[in-house]
Amino acid sequence: MKAPIFEIKRFAVHDGDGIRTTVFFKGCPLKCVWCHNPEGISSEIQLAYNESKCTHCATCAAVCKSGAVRLLDGKRIFSSKDCTKSFECVRNCPTGALRVYGKHYTVDELLPILLEDRGFFDESQGGVTLSGGECLLYSDFCQNLLMKLKKEGINTAVDTCGFVPRQSIEKVVDYTDVFLYDVKAVDEVTHIRCTGKTNGLILENLFFIDSLDKKIEVRIPYVPEYNDGEMQKIARLLKGLKNLVGVRVLPYHNFAESKYLSLGIENTLPKRLPTADEIDQAKKIFRENSIIVK
Repeated sequence: MKAPIFEIKRFAVHDGDGIRTTVFFKGCPLKCVWCHNPEGISSEIQLAYNESKCTHCATCAAVCKSGAVRLLDGKRIFSSKDCTKSFECVRNCPTGALRVYGKHYTVDELLPILLEDRGFFDESQGGVTLSGGECLLYSDFCQNLLMKLKKEGINTAVDTCGFVPRQSIEKVVDYTDVFLYDVKAVDEVTHIRCTGKTNGLILENLFFIDSLDKKIEVRIPYVPEYNDGEMQKIARLLKGLKNLVGVRVLPYHNFAESKYLSLGIENTLPKRLPTADEIDQAKKIFRENSIIVK
């Protein structure tokens, strides 16, 4: 059993308590307009091309045995349908203009990498967080990995959008110390506009996890002109949870623009960024509803 991973991020301090190592899985059932990890949307291993680093030296074309890469009038032409994903082009690129997003791991390959940071976990009361994309698209893999992490005494967190079958949550719940749960909107029309999907399943799963007496940290991206009018509704919703340990209001940013370009996918990132005052006001709403803001 293998799962596609696009990043293993060490010394993460925003993905649960303490110092953590976060594993980012490829593939997501939502398509949030503000997605800051576009390399995690597709479950496929992807080749990215940064034209600003390219000197058009033609090394990639020379080593590509499938003919997926060629130069035409000094410009690099790439045919994804012809690419066999040997990635000789990446290994031979002299300027780093090419990179691969994603690598398949088995649990036994991934586990020792994560255990290397045990000392930092112990000192900071941190641990391992599974994220994405959507890690629970690979619930059997996650169950196996989390079970082995718990046997090693490692604190575990699952960061999920919640748009997964209930069975996927049931597989990991006994081995998860805290769920980091995304709530983008309560209003269904707003949620569809923001993510392309309805939110009924997401809200059902949120209260299902709560019914199992598992700790929940809710994470709320704040995106002006998209879900900025949802904060009071979210606060009222969350007051119904028994095991909420707090919320994080995450200011939208557009740092991922270059990733969209390098992957050759449509850039849907909104133009307007939130102001500091808007974020403060959003946090105030939750505090006024007696909800801890982290």
